[in-house]
Amino acid sequence: MAAFYVRARRVCARFVAYSKACNGQALALQPGTRFYGQGRGLQEKLPGGLKVGKTALSVAFVLGGTLGLYHTVRYYLQQELHRAEQQYPKQAPSAGLSLTLYQYKTCPFCSKVRAFLDFHSLPYEIVEVNPVLRKEIKFSNYRKVPILIGDDGEKVQINDSSVIISAIKTYLLSRHRNLTRVISYYPEMKSKNEKGKEVVEYNNKYWVMLEEQDENQFYPTKEARKEEMKWRKWVDDWLVHLISPNVYRTPGEALESFDYIVREGKFGPFEGFFAKYFGAAAMFFVSKRLKSRHHLHDDVRQDLYKAVDQWVAAIGKHRPFMGGELPNLADLAVYGVLRVMEGLKAFDDMMANTKVKAWYKRMEENIQKGQAINCCSNH
Repeated sequence: MAAFYVRARRVCARFVAYSKACNGQALALQPGTRFYGQGRGLQEKLPGGLKVGKTALSVAFVLGGTLGLYHTVRYYLQQELHRAEQQYPKQAPSAGLSLTLYQYKTCPFCSKVRAFLDFHSLPYEIVEVNPVLRKEIKFSNYRKVPILIGDDGEKVQINDSSVIISAIKTYLLSRHRNLTRVISYYPEMKSKNEKGKEVVEYNNKYWVMLEEQDENQFYPTKEARKEEMKWRKWVDDWLVHLISPNVYRTPGEALESFDYIVREGKFGPFEGFFAKYFGAAAMFFVSKRLKSRHHLHDDVRQDLYKAVDQWVAAIGKHRPFMGGELPNLADLAVYGVLRVMEGLKAFDDMMANTKVKAWYKRMEENIQKGQAINCCSNH
């Protein structure tokens, strides 16, 4: 919020400097306006020999400029206030809320959640889960990651990355701030797939639950909300399935990927050795099955490039993020998934062969700002 006031003061300072440069006449010229000048030349061209005193004309210009200045600064301040409220709710969002994230660091779904928490400057503890034994989550019947434990006076377990993001965003924007109540908006649904295996899904997983009077503040149009939900679903249904076939595309890339996974994950020395070499070999063949299941090209890079450029095209040239001036939940989801490839050949190829680089760099800057705010607030 402090940054908002600093920016506002800078804008006012620019207008003052401009006013001085114009001898006290800050002129607000609208598109299509023609400035003809003042004094004798103008008086001579007035119809019917109508004369206007130089002082009166100067006053008129000053009044017009002042009015233009007022509306311009007012509009700017309203826009900046809206941006500040979007990123930083009026109440301290983490007050009375503790969060613990159970994760695999290299998991794209876990990376999505971290991107969301970091952007919103939410402090959280990380528990890295051993992917072989998973003893860190033995308390849970849900055996996947990420799992988020939230405590605002009562402990609540939230499963599924998209549910975690929607639920915590709802909590941040809620007037009542009751995590147990928020979780009830996302009921668990169990069913069996075509192989007879039980699967768990969640209703409303892409919905941020807002009261009617708050909806217009955070989603200026219904289309903005629909667009965010559409692309969040696209991330889960399509983009995330392009990661494994690309990072395990060749035996060399598979080994490089597992070297990174072992280095960043929680493995014992014996587990790490077998995970690196046997895991890399296994995932090389698994990636071939995934390519067939999702009907990918023989060169899976083409599917990755096409998807990433499709995302960039959806943002367009006239806004820095899909969320406008700030990232929305779709921006954070795409960034979180793509980020897990950093340091790998697939990531370098993506940056070199798509138009995503500028957007990705803007996302990095915004995530780092959120982390910096969180770091400062904890000291």
